Amino acid sequence: MASRWRVAVVGGGIAGLAAAVRLRDHAPTGTEIIVYEQSGALGGKLLTGELAGGPVEFGAESFLMRDPAGGESAAVTLIRRLGLAGRIVHPTVGQAALAVDGELRPIPGGTLVGVPGDLDKVATVARPTPEADRDGGAPLLGPTDDVSVGALVRARFGDEVVDRLVDPMLGGVYAGRADDLSLATTMPALARAARTRHTLLDAVRAAQAAAPRATGEPVFGTLDGGLSTLVDAAATASGATIRTNAAVRELAPTGTGWRLTVGPTRDAEHVDVDAVVLAVPARPAARLLTGVADPVAADIGGLDYASVALVTLALPEPTLPQLSGFLVPSTEGLLIKASTFFTTKWGHLRRADGVALVRASVGRYGDEAQLQRPDEDLAATVHRELSAVLDTPLPAPVAGHVQRWGGALPQYTPGHLDRTAAARAVLRAAHPTLTLAGAGYDGVGIPVCVRSGETAAEEIITALGGSAR
Repeated sequence: MASRWRVAVVGGGIAGLAAAVRLRDHAPTGTEIIVYEQSGALGGKLLTGELAGGPVEFGAESFLMRDPAGGESAAVTLIRRLGLAGRIVHPTVGQAALAVDGELRPIPGGTLVGVPGDLDKVATVARPTPEADRDGGAPLLGPTDDVSVGALVRARFGDEVVDRLVDPMLGGVYAGRADDLSLATTMPALARAARTRHTLLDAVRAAQAAAPRATGEPVFGTLDGGLSTLVDAAATASGATIRTNAAVRELAPTGTGWRLTVGPTRDAEHVDVDAVVLAVPARPAARLLTGVADPVAADIGGLDYASVALVTLALPEPTLPQLSGFLVPSTEGLLIKASTFFTTKWGHLRRADGVALVRASVGRYGDEAQLQRPDEDLAATVHRELSAVLDTPLPAPVAGHVQRWGGALPQYTPGHLDRTAAARAVLRAAHPTLTLAGAGYDGVGIPVCVRSGETAAEEIITALGGSAR
């Protein structure tokens, strides 16, 4: 093993950059870190752009301020580490709505990702079936069971609660469908409660009671100046050599570490390193692991992804409701699955010229054909559907932007956590200097990806000798 560590981070999204920062902070002085990014820019789904003369997010919009235990989220901790805490801003309008039966209705309170803890509170949106939620004398789930969210909630509360509440809320996060998504992965607190409680209503209330008490602090935050400032600051703080437009095509073990094959076949570069953090989606990770750790490649290669498009319109002085945005149940038959009124939700984005920035997310898992439309068609459809939902003809946009994210959002089917844990255990035993990080394994959201990258870096430090600073 080399006395001076050399570590490759494959993937320049926020998980990879968080890994690089953690390596710089805790690996021995002099450690060489190289970040390889296949595309021409770092950040992955963190991408701040400009539209009609003002900043706008073309990717992820915000991050959670707290972690599930009530402490500061990994994203906030990293932001503080990078000296950006003074740039954190919070929504000025928090209320969102559901587009149901051709009108906007406020999202009911007291739910857990749409699953109600008080059936009366959701009556304005959906009609639950409380008689189906009977105590059968045993917990809803066994100690290691996992089911789809939709299967459990439909059986206990009926179709309308799933279709009008749970499905649009999960769709807004995962671009997936409640009937396919794992309860244990997407709602871990509810899954834990379901292993001891006999009814879904009791399980929801138990999960809510176990959650950290609300402190009055904002739930979400973003950065004034855009989330790309986080990307730039992390890249700088890591002190890493940054290689963009550098696709890692092969990965092979050597006697002392790993050999990476980088770049096109005709002009391939071979790089030897002591350890590798694979911070790329599951499918490209599986391709690199084929022939290296075949059982792991088979396990993670089966993870499917949804594609989405984010359509942002700059509208001249429209009349918008005082909402942060709205979600759309798939049963409404609209292309839009969620919309955010950027310049209403975020006070720091409001403009003196009166232009409003409105973003719509289109595309659910299984609807990829809808995304084959040209940009102009998508933008026109979004404009028409926004006018219909808001029941007012919106002015023609002064500018628009369509950002396509192909295969961007993992679809966690039941059993995902067990499969991922087993795959990582096999990889750790066979190749301790090779780790996985990112949304494909641990969940979505900036804090989850940051923590995943940091954990991967810590595992590398331990595997290389543990002489961390």
